[in-house]
Amino acid sequence: MADQVAEERRLGNLPQETSRLVGRQAELAQVARLCGRARLVTVTGVGGVGKTRLARQVAGRLQPRFADGAWLVELSPLRQGGLLPHIIAEALPLVDQTARPMIDVLADYLADRELLLVLDTCEHLTDTCALTVQALARAAPGLRILATSRRTLNVPGEEVLTVEPLPIPETDDPAAAQADAVVLLAERAAEHAPGFKATDADRAELVALSRRLDGLPLAIELAAARLGELSVRELTVRLEDRFAVLGETDEAVGEVRPPWHQALRTAIGWSHQLCSPAERLLWARLSVFAGSFDAESARLVCADAFLATERITDLLAALVDTSILTWQPTGGGERYRMLDTLREYGTGWLRRLGEEEALRHRHRDYYRTLAHRADAAWIGPEQIAWYERITAEHANLRAALDFCLTEGDGHAALDMGGALWFFWFACGFAREGRHYLDRALALDPTPGPARASAMWACGLAAIAQGDTETSLHLGGVFRAAMADEADETPPIAAIYLEGGSLALRGQLPRAAEVLDAVLDLRPVDTRYLGGWLAALAAQAFVHIRLGQYIEAAAVAEEMRVVCVQRDETWARAWGEYTCALAALGLGRTEEAAVHARTALEGKHRLHDSLGTAMAVDVLASVAIASGHAERAARLLGIAEHIWQTLGIPQLGSPDLLAARTACETQARRLLGDDAYQAAFHAGYHTEPDTGITYALTTPDTPPAVPHGVPG
Repeated sequence: MADQVAEERRLGNLPQETSRLVGRQAELAQVARLCGRARLVTVTGVGGVGKTRLARQVAGRLQPRFADGAWLVELSPLRQGGLLPHIIAEALPLVDQTARPMIDVLADYLADRELLLVLDTCEHLTDTCALTVQALARAAPGLRILATSRRTLNVPGEEVLTVEPLPIPETDDPAAAQADAVVLLAERAAEHAPGFKATDADRAELVALSRRLDGLPLAIELAAARLGELSVRELTVRLEDRFAVLGETDEAVGEVRPPWHQALRTAIGWSHQLCSPAERLLWARLSVFAGSFDAESARLVCADAFLATERITDLLAALVDTSILTWQPTGGGERYRMLDTLREYGTGWLRRLGEEEALRHRHRDYYRTLAHRADAAWIGPEQIAWYERITAEHANLRAALDFCLTEGDGHAALDMGGALWFFWFACGFAREGRHYLDRALALDPTPGPARASAMWACGLAAIAQGDTETSLHLGGVFRAAMADEADETPPIAAIYLEGGSLALRGQLPRAAEVLDAVLDLRPVDTRYLGGWLAALAAQAFVHIRLGQYIEAAAVAEEMRVVCVQRDETWARAWGEYTCALAALGLGRTEEAAVHARTALEGKHRLHDSLGTAMAVDVLASVAIASGHAERAARLLGIAEHIWQTLGIPQLGSPDLLAARTACETQARRLLGDDAYQAAFHAGYHTEPDTGITYALTTPDTPPAVPHGVPG
């Protein structure tokens, strides 16, 4: 494998470990060996035995061997197998907006890559995982897959390693304290109880406690979390008592085959028993969340007359202290996560309390409201914050929509899916939008604002995929559905669906005719404001493709000014991009550079890989037009690396491909092949953020033509 390239860029999304892995050296070596000889390796074992941590550690060690990195795909928040290919694509640096089946897109993307894919927590999706793994393995000979699951995937050629609990001491001699289970217990106790130091007497108790817990890591973690309030001896006694009431946890945890599972059920049940009644109730209610959540979500979903709002923050802290929750500081604020095994236990208790249906409805209603709040604020100064918030809540939004469809509540699914138009269209999740909106529209045919909004959102997702037949159809249906509206806003939205679709189909004169109507219309409120801005962008693109650069510049400038006034980022970046194209067409290279850099800044802030690649391509064209051939070649290399993560260079667009080819041809002519290749590869192998920084930098040297370059 390409070790030299891997040394320059360690590609992947593996999280940084925050604590030392105790033991497991033999298992680490064995899994690494299996990954060297098998296409699929499954790490299996009981819940709480440490499968995920082991797999991530192995992936981190193997990462430099894979030219295209190691990528973790967390499957626990996914409740339906139909979205599995989408989840894998989201974890990878892959953006494909076509209407092709996602499994085909993944297969094409992975076909020529050397990559390690870690599928974490497959047990609830084993059949779907098995089919997906086989399809991807057939298409991509350089792909290796490392899965974690409580059950094997039963795929031909699958190698399996069953992880057992940590070794526990067989005797009470001094060496017993060095057993992995005892070391883990002592280290985690010191983390939870600063100043904790095991005495000789404590070591004997720690050995006894680790035996009682059968060396199961999750059980040890839960027990260690209590050593700040109880002595080791008190802890051991309580666990001994707990064995008498194991039956009450059977349903909640659900696994009884492995002999050491008794320790897990005991540790969870005992930890649950030590929680206060309010902590137990919050634990159960928090189990409705998928992935992570924040304190506001917890308060609005979980609080009621039995669990006061003002208590939630302190109760969350208490559950973190006892390792029921994991606290996760992020750029967007503090978030919390619960291990799958603990969530299952909480769900079991929630069901026993008779609250599961009510809490899932509250969860759905909260995220439905959140979607509308984000929609109302999207075209404005809080756009970046809402992008980060909605992206962080992606798993919960998905869970809420799944609940709507499972319950047959098509109206709620239409309402929520329509409000999330910006997420499907502007944030790169068009495929997932189609998945939900198509089902919601089929489920509830009742006319009304919610259905109309969902049709518009579905049309946007379709146009983002290049499915212009669907977007044109939905544009017409949407226009008819909103014909009785008193204001001009809905027709504006229809204009974009129809005009944008025609432009993509190459029917430029007809597209221009449809889109010109947008100049005489203005939204009377924020509803469908995004559609008006998108229509302006489409109109500017059509003018550019027709060679009408002055007209394009006028439309793009109007769009840009509106966005600047609203302190908006997403649409403004497209406005700046079209301003750059228009200025370049008019020979105003310095003006084009300013607009292109502003576009790049906006797209990079929104993590929009497609927009970023297009902006860097324009900057390369600006550089070559300004005589900076070496800079142009390097920018082409930076852009090419981004395009490679998108699947199809320049999206297969003849116009974009022609512009890139013209830029490359001129750079090669000015530099010569060897110098061009050196500059291009320097850009291609630059770290992504460093490459963006370079692209945003104004050249500080005058243009020059190297000696000996053919004229």
